[in-house]
Amino acid sequence: MRRHRPSRNWGARVHEITWAGIEALVLENELLRVTVLVGKGGDVAEFCYKPRDMDFVWLSPDGLRDPRDVAGGAGDDVALFLDGYEGGWQEVLPNGGAPSTYRGASFAQHGEVAGLPWDSEIVVDEAREVAVRLTVRGRRMPLRVVKTLRLRAGEAELLVDEELVNESGVALDAMWGHHIVFGAPFLRPGHRVRVGEGALVVPHETAIAPGGRRVRGGGPHAWPRVPGEGGGFVDLDVVPGAGVPSEIVYLTGLEEGRYEVVDPAGFGMRVRWDVDVLPHLWLWQEFGATTGHPWWGRAYVMGLEPFAGYPTDGLAAAVANGTALTLEPHARRSLWLRAAVIEEGL
Repeated sequence: MRRHRPSRNWGARVHEITWAGIEALVLENELLRVTVLVGKGGDVAEFCYKPRDMDFVWLSPDGLRDPRDVAGGAGDDVALFLDGYEGGWQEVLPNGGAPSTYRGASFAQHGEVAGLPWDSEIVVDEAREVAVRLTVRGRRMPLRVVKTLRLRAGEAELLVDEELVNESGVALDAMWGHHIVFGAPFLRPGHRVRVGEGALVVPHETAIAPGGRRVRGGGPHAWPRVPGEGGGFVDLDVVPGAGVPSEIVYLTGLEEGRYEVVDPAGFGMRVRWDVDVLPHLWLWQEFGATTGHPWWGRAYVMGLEPFAGYPTDGLAAAVANGTALTLEPHARRSLWLRAAVIEEGL
């Protein structure tokens, strides 16, 4: 952190802070305040729309915890992610979902960059615009990510531009995604999910929680009305009430990387991304049905996660079904992503 950087309290600005012992950067303008955890995965841990004091980031019931504070519980490859999971928005690479082994490398849940500290640099610091560059290297796979987050004065939109580099002379497979979740105070029953044209729904093969599932296996089915597990149909574009069975499905065939989560008045968030790089969208729903670890009935949360590869069984499964991203020796892949607050009718 630079001690003698000029500062201001108007227009676009950036602050260097420590939150729960974790190094962080705050990008801010007249409309948005976005906090990025440099010391923990580059997580977006705050996305607050100032005019309504509405933070779109879901924080878990236990809040932000420094991963270095070890409670002494039994370690495993799932708890490694969950013990430090504050909610928020994670970068996932190279393994999505459950622990998996790929060419001799073992990865934990959503491993490995989501658990690493990132290097950071303020690259633009002007009243019209601020931008920060974050960089991380994997430890078990030779991959490097450079991510620039940008906020412009007067705009309620976060701009993210990334480059993924294979730093080896061999071809590599990877799952690359953004683990974006919604919850309190924004998400409520009756909110709508809108996605781009052409979406097909591929349900996860099995139930993800002991309480059964909402959607019948098989597919693919046309979005958004899909067969229900107990008969009838489920409208996946409508956020249900608390207590319904947990679920995860995968949207494929998207003509455009775009979704919106909005309340009945049309207030919400729009996420856009390069669908050629991340062609799938994971829809994860946990609305209080899981009464054991890790949620204990306390979570009302929905994830809408652009991804290269599925299912949530990990990298080996994505390689097996041909959905993993392949990087040739020394290859580079660019990705853009945008997250904006929308208020329809204004």
